[in-house]
Amino acid sequence: MHRLAPWPVGGRTAVDLVRAVAAALDGTGPALAPHDAAAPPAGLPRTVPTGVAAVVATSGSTGAPRGVLLDAHALTASAEATHDRLGGPGRWVLALPAQHVAGLQVLVRSVLAGVEPVLADPRDVASVALGVREGGARYAALVPTQLHRALAAAEDRLPAELVPLADLDAILVGGAAAPPALLERGRALGLHLVTTYGSTETSGGCVYDGVPLAGVEVALDDGVVRLAGPTLARGYTEPTGRDAGGGFAEIDGRRWFRTADLGRWDDLGRLEILGRRDDVLVVGGHNVAPAAVEHVLAGLPEIDEACVVGVPDERWGQVPVALVVRGAAAPDLERARAAVVRTLGSAAAPRRLVEVAALPRRGPSKVDRAAAARLARGDEED
Repeated sequence: MHRLAPWPVGGRTAVDLVRAVAAALDGTGPALAPHDAAAPPAGLPRTVPTGVAAVVATSGSTGAPRGVLLDAHALTASAEATHDRLGGPGRWVLALPAQHVAGLQVLVRSVLAGVEPVLADPRDVASVALGVREGGARYAALVPTQLHRALAAAEDRLPAELVPLADLDAILVGGAAAPPALLERGRALGLHLVTTYGSTETSGGCVYDGVPLAGVEVALDDGVVRLAGPTLARGYTEPTGRDAGGGFAEIDGRRWFRTADLGRWDDLGRLEILGRRDDVLVVGGHNVAPAAVEHVLAGLPEIDEACVVGVPDERWGQVPVALVVRGAAAPDLERARAAVVRTLGSAAAPRRLVEVAALPRRGPSKVDRAAAARLARGDEED
């Protein structure tokens, strides 16, 4: 067994962050339980199995967060496969909280590259000071909200505000589905954007632009995504009840993680994520995938972000309602419905638009759909 140390990440220097992660990876220091507050999360074990380098909490998007046991070899395999896909090690911008797996992975990649990361303000990544390029590649990892904020701040004041981001060799965009219109805006401005898909249980993103990283396997079971490979976590700190194994299972001698996400292979053989299985709405007998509706809505210039949830309805069982963040103009329900009907059919068209200043979130990027549903219903507590 190996000691587990609570690890508050706020206010640390790049040197301190990298040094602690390096010691956790090679076993000379304790395994790390990163967190963002002075008080560590409750219920942490004092020790973890030998080989575990970090215990990272899930986003808790479908319930209470769970501590995921991440082995050093899984974190390292993910970082090495990322560098292999991008074209080699480089200097990373840390703009994500290190208590989440995407931020922790930036530190792991920095350790393997032997280069300190650049610390950036998570809310102002467009103005990060990259410093003088001294050879080698430069990368960053962002969530869609950060990319949206950077583009919104920069588009009116080009070119200065986008110079740092445009000088990066690649920007990983993950943590949540990025609206296609957002990616198009960024690429039109010269940003090299790479979409990622994965989870804490897979040591972070393991499918880039729909293509699995080296060693990663993807399978679909009735449309549900399964993942295997060297990046899989060992398991959870406190498995209990019928979900004791989580989504981990051995199938035909191969260890897999069964996600709660629905996917399909597109015409180019790339994985396309359609949303979470438990988010699907049944509207008058028709299945409606909220993620598909959200992509259509976020493609309208008057809507920057959208979250579609189901609200009970006596006639239809439930109907889709969209929380939207205003874009270039006031959102218009009839225009939004018409766009959805053209693409997905009438059952998927939102019955109402609820304008909000920001979507409720859990973690750095995941939308809190339970809170969104309360807002859509107009519950008093929200």
